[in-house]
Amino acid sequence: MPARTTHRPSHAPDLASYDLLAPQLSGGKDSAVMMAVFMDAVRSAGADDRVISYHSSLGVLEWPAVVFDGVRYPGVSELAALQSAAFGVPADRHVKVTRTLPAPDGTRMPHSLLTENAAYGRFPRMGSAKESVVSAAWTPMVTRLKRELGRPVRILKVLGLRSDEGADRKKRPVFRNVQTNSARVVDEWLPIEEWSTEAVKEWHTSSPVPYCWTYDSVPGAGDWAGTSRCSCSLCVYASRRDTSLSAGRRPRLADLIAEVEQVRGDSFRADGRITDLIRHSRTCGSPDPGIICLDDGPEFTALQIQVRAALQLEPRKLPDLARDRGRALCNGCAAQH
Repeated sequence: MPARTTHRPSHAPDLASYDLLAPQLSGGKDSAVMMAVFMDAVRSAGADDRVISYHSSLGVLEWPAVVFDGVRYPGVSELAALQSAAFGVPADRHVKVTRTLPAPDGTRMPHSLLTENAAYGRFPRMGSAKESVVSAAWTPMVTRLKRELGRPVRILKVLGLRSDEGADRKKRPVFRNVQTNSARVVDEWLPIEEWSTEAVKEWHTSSPVPYCWTYDSVPGAGDWAGTSRCSCSLCVYASRRDTSLSAGRRPRLADLIAEVEQVRGDSFRADGRITDLIRHSRTCGSPDPGIICLDDGPEFTALQIQVRAALQLEPRKLPDLARDRGRALCNGCAAQH
């Protein structure tokens, strides 16, 4: 049975007025809470047959499944599917969306966001690539439904964003229109926008789905002493501590990102380079990773090949260098650009 929610959304849109209800699940701690609150509201509105959940997979960049002390802990994509199923969405109505590009044999092959950054020449500073990938995935359904309905398709995008995650999210309205054209009208709803981080953690004490292992100091510890966020294991928007801890947990991925920095000249974070953070961690210490992902499988090898091939080409844009020289990493150990 779904865990009992402890908050109700302050206001909800008319869910029955939409043709597609599209919760976007990152696999993180907030996604599970959002799905519980959202599906409660959907069932009350009698509109659960209009729900299709989406997970925009970041492939190798996501936190993978790990085995620790003989116990397997699922990765982010698997958790997103579990979150959808736990609250009543049939498996065939959960969609994993993956960024792809044409392969030499004419099929499609996975295309990593890091490869895109390497080809573009810059790391992102704003916006969400994951949301745009999901929006593109709606197109075939929109084309069909618009023809059947004779009007633009009404879509409600549902996200698990919360205001206490940062100043930019405090400014984001709980409900707003984000797109209107002749084919689709897309509104956005943040049903758990008012939830605190502590309330989310408390909810997870009786959740029907596990939270991602990376939130703990070691998988299964239950102490919430790991990274504060999930999904992309090394994210340009993460805190400095999260970046340092994640680099320790995925050193090969951190080194590949540093390789992109060194070739393109742009910094991974807006306030400094991951290259300097790695150097600092290895000489001055960093948070104990608790577990190290070897990243020695064929998927990571394919990512390395893609990224290095992209770095052989001229970048599409000149680097957008960090605006400052970075804060000191420790007493007397400053980032150098």
